[in-house]
Amino acid sequence: MKQFKITLIAFFLLVGTFAKADEGMWFLMFIDRLNHRDMQKMGLQLTSEEIYSINNHSLKDAVVQFNGGCTAELISKEALVLTNHHCGYDAIAELSTPEANYLKNGFWATDRKNELKPKSLYVRFFVRMDDVSKRILAKVNPGMSEAEREKAIAQEISVIEKENNEGGKYTVSVRSFFQGNEFYYFVYQDFKDVRLVGTPPESIGKFGGDTDNWEWPRHTGDFSMFRIYADKDGNPAEYSPNNVPLKPKHHLPVNIGGVKENDFAMILGYPGRTNRWMPAGGIEQNVKFAYPAWVEGAKTGMDQMKKYMDKSEAVNLIYASKYASTANYWKNRQGMIDALTKFQTAKSKAAQEAKFNKWANKAENKEKYGKVVETINNYYSITNEKARHDNYLQQLLRTSSFGVISRSLGKQLSMYAQADAVKQAEMKAELANEIHAFYTELYMPAEIDIMAAQLKVYSEKSTGYALAPSVVKIGKNTEAYTKAIFAMSIFSSEEKVMAFLDAPSDAMLTNDPIFALSSDLINHINTRSPEVTKAQNDFSASFRLLVDGLRVAKLAPIQYPDANSTLRLTYGKVRALPADKRNDAKINNYTTMDGMVKKYKAGDSEFDLPTRLIDMNKSKDFGRYADAKGYMPVCFLTDNDITGGNSGSPVLNGKGELIGLAFDGNIEAMAGDVIFDANLQRTINVDIRYVLWVIEKFSNAKVIVDEMDIIK
Repeated sequence: MKQFKITLIAFFLLVGTFAKADEGMWFLMFIDRLNHRDMQKMGLQLTSEEIYSINNHSLKDAVVQFNGGCTAELISKEALVLTNHHCGYDAIAELSTPEANYLKNGFWATDRKNELKPKSLYVRFFVRMDDVSKRILAKVNPGMSEAEREKAIAQEISVIEKENNEGGKYTVSVRSFFQGNEFYYFVYQDFKDVRLVGTPPESIGKFGGDTDNWEWPRHTGDFSMFRIYADKDGNPAEYSPNNVPLKPKHHLPVNIGGVKENDFAMILGYPGRTNRWMPAGGIEQNVKFAYPAWVEGAKTGMDQMKKYMDKSEAVNLIYASKYASTANYWKNRQGMIDALTKFQTAKSKAAQEAKFNKWANKAENKEKYGKVVETINNYYSITNEKARHDNYLQQLLRTSSFGVISRSLGKQLSMYAQADAVKQAEMKAELANEIHAFYTELYMPAEIDIMAAQLKVYSEKSTGYALAPSVVKIGKNTEAYTKAIFAMSIFSSEEKVMAFLDAPSDAMLTNDPIFALSSDLINHINTRSPEVTKAQNDFSASFRLLVDGLRVAKLAPIQYPDANSTLRLTYGKVRALPADKRNDAKINNYTTMDGMVKKYKAGDSEFDLPTRLIDMNKSKDFGRYADAKGYMPVCFLTDNDITGGNSGSPVLNGKGELIGLAFDGNIEAMAGDVIFDANLQRTINVDIRYVLWVIEKFSNAKVIVDEMDIIK
């Protein structure tokens, strides 16, 4: 233990030397030594123990991972949860019908009995974490292949997870950091009874649509509200009308005093993925091969969805969430291409690697690090065309419900067909429900067009790498082929699949043309030639050595691990971008409702607004939420370091009070997942005053605001 503490202190001192105040996604357990002093100088008034404590309640207890992909925060003693509208989008769409369209018109529960339970929604509380690097790395040695290394690590991880889950009470996850040079375990507790409390209409929650996505100035009320329920003893429980609101260890007070330039701002959340240690060859591969294919493939799927969504409200609800998710990454990836190209990120990384290579080939370093850069560059040269191919094919699999049918519903049907009569009787009712749910969430004419269009793009554009055998046989007439296989397949209708349950045949299933196509596509994308397999093995080992060597040689300015959906803290300040004539605000760090109304286009799918909002803005009916200068704030900017997964994260002032809700970044800094730019990087946040105005004044749901601890 003593040696462990000495190692940590050395690590802290090293990091403290290089840390920049507004860059980095930091572990909470290291806040005291890594960042606390810098944060205090900027305006933090909390102790490190008030941010992260194992034994006492702290800020960490008020921040949850929302449904595995976003962040949310608890803002009342009755477990009221605030997150982004786009994070709750899927659940809101699921609960909506053409007759009661909560996605379009909004929803506010008048009391607890009217809160709505989606089929599947959970939040995850972070309990504690610890370092197990030495323990795990003791199980591996340099002579192991990557497969052997992964197996040894997985075996030890399994033991660690079992040791810490307390008989299944907790979920334990061991994650690698710095490309496998360090390991930490994280203990979580999941709550699955989460209910919708309220959401603004889509014209507020998604105002600006795809046009304003990743853009500033922004006027989106991107928030929704849920509540966590537990059993009478406060333990996680499946849904039951007898469950009661959870009594959280900590909830955030809400400050409506407003923000100004240079105010301290701290964000806690679950950033999903950054790649700031990525080699130059990886950046070049993404910019020239992978991301262009992603962009084109995503747009192909979106176009096919949209032409049916625009014709029917029912179809719009079916595809709303998939379309929004696809569109978000479509614009993100194009922004990444533009930003990484403009700022010549690959070139700057290559310069760093050249310095590393010179250091690596010194006599004392050559045996361990000498071939690292050469091996990494060889891997990318071998896999560039495969990266293009895989991204085209992945977009087919992501946007087509039937692209992965062999691994989803089809796999369950295969298991059913192979089971004996007794087992089939046990499985039949649940499987019938899943079949019905599957077909409820798609529209067959759209699915046929999505598949046909994606097959065409894939077959015509993935020419630098071998196509899936089934696609080679199809040839150029993908439209006629797609129509033909849907006409012949049992998957062409819910009725045919239900009939299969009465006369199951595994041979019929495996020979089904849609099932066979899906199987071939998935098998093909997962197949690695011996050459690629070896290159991947060598690359993984070399990338790990590159990161290790950059840290040892002190050539890397980055001293924090890449984001990987673990709880992190980022701190900075409210910070304007250069003046922008599109923004009516006097300082370009906030937006106003006047600016929103100026964007208004009646009947437009992206820029329509409720008449009530326009009238209330005209009469300045803002109540206690107006800024001291008289305007109604909507969004504001900070220079925090965030990425996808931080959506819904709380923006906190120096006292740990909620001042906003993070929901986006600016497109100028789209390269931020790869390289942080202190001048460009901004986080776009919904001002908490606008959130509360929408709830209390616009929606007449003051009873919900009354739950909160409001600080003026």
